[in-house]
Amino acid sequence: MSKHAPNLTKLIALDLITIGRVPLLVLTLILASAMAVVFTTHHARQAITEKDLALQERERLDNEWRNLLLEETALAEHSRVQEIAKDELQMKRPDADKEVVIDLP
Repeated sequence: MSKHAPNLTKLIALDLITIGRVPLLVLTLILASAMAVVFTTHHARQAITEKDLALQERERLDNEWRNLLLEETALAEHSRVQEIAKDELQMKRPDADKEVVIDLP
């Protein structure tokens, strides 16, 4: 071997910088594009998962709202209110002579 044997690593690096600029640039762009696809896919899947969870929560809240409306209707039923007023509060209808009618102008 001679004293001045070329260093293979330096030779490859020099070739990439001088002659292989375009292929190196294309390789870098391909790798960057691939990473962008991976990140975009990941974020899209996260967004879809969050959307599905939000839709499930909305459905649960809609069901709860319907149940509350049914409960409100049942609790506000006239016969129930009248029964509570009569039994628990000892209320009764006033006699006709004790009723006061107010005429609004």
